Amino acid sequence: MKIILKDIGKRFNREWVFKNINLEFENSGGVVILGGNGSGKSTFLKVLAGNTLPSEGSIKYLDEQSRTIASESIFRSLSFSSPYLELFDEFSLKETLNFHSKFKPLLLGNTEIIELAYLDKATEKPIKHFSSGMKQRVRLALAVLSDCPILFLDEPTSNLDSKGISWYKEIIEKYAKNKLIFVGSNNQENEYFFCNKSINIEAYKA
Repeated sequence: MKIILKDIGKRFNREWVFKNINLEFENSGGVVILGGNGSGKSTFLKVLAGNTLPSEGSIKYLDEQSRTIASESIFRSLSFSSPYLELFDEFSLKETLNFHSKFKPLLLGNTEIIELAYLDKATEKPIKHFSSGMKQRVRLALAVLSDCPILFLDEPTSNLDSKGISWYKEIIEKYAKNKLIFVGSNNQENEYFFCNKSINIEAYKA
């Protein structure tokens, strides 16, 4: 996979969040997007993932054979986890996994995922009764274990305790080695310990 950004900028009303971004990303590896709260990390990830259109510039996605992937089809090649990503509160954990797998295949079966995320006692419980930490483990498990070459993680250790952070590190090391991974972080090293490239989004302020 390859992603090419040319003169990318994003603004809300008259204020530019970032501007003049010219970057290329390819193959596997980790890229951390650094910046303080409100600096535009999440917005940049959304633009990069095709969830939000840039205000200027263009994004090109290429597959392993250097063929262009249409922007409206890129969602099939990526997975996304963020603490602001809503889950279906009325669904049970089992229903959530079944629903997700209709759109993106998972690397493991439901039982394996539930055990991996140490949620085996909450299989039939509605998501609305999960703690914030449990919900975050569900989001991360769905994203990391989706059979997609690109993975986006926005503040992945949010709402996780020390045990949850250790679990996050383990699943990244075991199941995401061959993915191109983008991490949005406000300098929490536990979130991007595997990244070999960093970008400070504040360097692209207009």
